[in-house]
Parts: sequence; structure tokens; C-alpha cells
Amino acid sequence: MTYLVGYGPRNDDRSAIELAVQFARSHPEPIVAVSVVPQGWGTPLAGGVDREYEEWAASEGRLSAELALSDFAHHPGISAEAVWVAGRSAPAALIEQAVARDARMIVVGSAEEAEPGRVRLTSKTDRLVHSSPLPVAIAPRSYRTTSPVTRVTVGFRDDDASWSLLNRVSEFSRIASARMRLVTFLVNPSRRPVTTDISHAQTQVIELWAVQAAAAQREAAAHLKTLGFSDDELEYGIAAAGDWGTAVSSVGWTEGDIMVVGSSSTHRLAQVFLGSSASKILRNAPVPVVVVPGSAV
Repeated sequence: MTYLVGYGPRNDDRSAIELAVQFARSHPEPIVAVSVVPQGWGTPLAGGVDREYEEWAASEGRLSAELALSDFAHHPGISAEAVWVAGRSAPAALIEQAVARDARMIVVGSAEEAEPGRVRLTSKTDRLVHSSPLPVAIAPRSYRTTSPVTRVTVGFRDDDASWSLLNRVSEFSRIASARMRLVTFLVNPSRRPVTTDISHAQTQVIELWAVQAAAAQREAAAHLKTLGFSDDELEYGIAAAGDWGTAVSSVGWTEGDIMVVGSSSTHRLAQVFLGSSASKILRNAPVPVVVVPGSAV
């Protein structure tokens, strides 16, 4: 298997390569950086203009591959290569390459306008996240680390997708010798602190949900122990706050952490309190985020 990096022509941020190298340090597998350049029109009417366009695109592709190789040079000992392909759609071309190369995941960087240390999707990576049959890992802007993956935090919702996600992520954690942390996010939709100025009915629902979440986490922890995890390798908790930024930051993050979320949920309580939780966690996470599609868990 491989780690496939989506590498943009004239990319000025090597964060995606840095994240792929971090994965390769934790679980050694080859990395391939793929640059997608525009494809020509391919019609007789285009003629010489099309040929000139294709030549320009090819030169951009070669330059991008060279830049990717220079980025890999910062990490001697890592098995890596860089290629370029032409395509009408960058997300579709990356998915095609990932499937053909038996990729474990697709790794991309954040948008140029993202603050350093924050994850932001571009229009292309947003389409990729919503269409990829493989997990997509997004590196924060300007991401750099010398640490392997030491802890995997899973956004746990106690639905069928979360349990399947748990099994899949536990396999990677065991291979990478990383600890696992289960976190269930409880964000009050009123955006007020959960302990003040909310109706009695809301309070009862929130308390019930918190009790159910804690019970589900205990069950999940027991399941992980049957897979070989010890108490020292497991952490879990509930992050309750009046807004997503506070909830995500409250769990505490250190170098070597990554966050894993599923892309959808069918759990009724999760729909009430979390909604599009994956996207909200992604926007507030200060660490790399791996989005696992429902079809992949």
C-alpha cells in the first residue's frame, strides 16, 4: 500500500508531504506525490492552441514533481516518488490514482488563506472529502513535526458508523503503537454554557445524552481491550461546551496527535447535537484531521 499526496503545482506549503512522512514514520509504506495539471481540450478545432496548452501543462507538471522531490529531500530514508498526471478534475484524478496505487489514504494540505496551524478545505479538497472512497487526511497550514503518530483521537458518536470507524482506526493505532482516545463532543445548540439559562427540557435531554455517551464509551473501551489495548493505551472523555471551538480545544492536544472523524451519522441524538460535526471539528482542530467516508468504515 502507499500514502498518496495531492501536491499542487507551484505549491508553497509542504504540509501535506510532512503529514504523509509522519504517517510513514509510524507505519512505513511508500509515499507518492501526485500533481494534477489541466487536461487539453482534445478536439480538432483546438489545433495548435491545444498542443501549446498541453505543453504548458506538462511543463507545470514536471516542475511540480521536481518541487515535491525537493520537499522529500528533507526526509532522507523515506521511500517516496513524485509524478504528475493530466485531468479534467483534480479530485477525480487523485481518487483514480489512489485506487490504482492501492493507497491507504489520500493526504492533502490546507487552503492558502488558512491560519498557520489550522485546517481549511479548498473547493477542490472539499469535493475530494465528499467523493473519496478512501480516508482523506488534511494537514494544518504550515504543519511541521518530527514526531510519529503517538495518539489517535476518534470522534465517537455511538452509531454504526462510529463502531466501524473504531475498528478500522484501532488497527492503524496498533500498527503504529499509538494510544487511542475516544472523545464525544456535546455542543449545546443554543451556544450558551450547558449549565446556565437553558430550559428544563433541554437540561434533561442533555443529561440523558451525556449518560448514554459515557455508557457507550465504557462499552467501546471494553471492546478495544479485547483487541489488545491496555488501560495505559486508552483515554476517553466527553467534551461539553457552548461552542465548537471551546469543545475541541478543551480536550487538550500535543505533538503527535491526529484526529479521526467519520463523514456522516444516522444517530438521532447525534443529529440533534452534532449535525455536521465532522466539518465543525475539522474547522476547529489544531492537529491533522483524517476524514473516513461512511463507505470505508
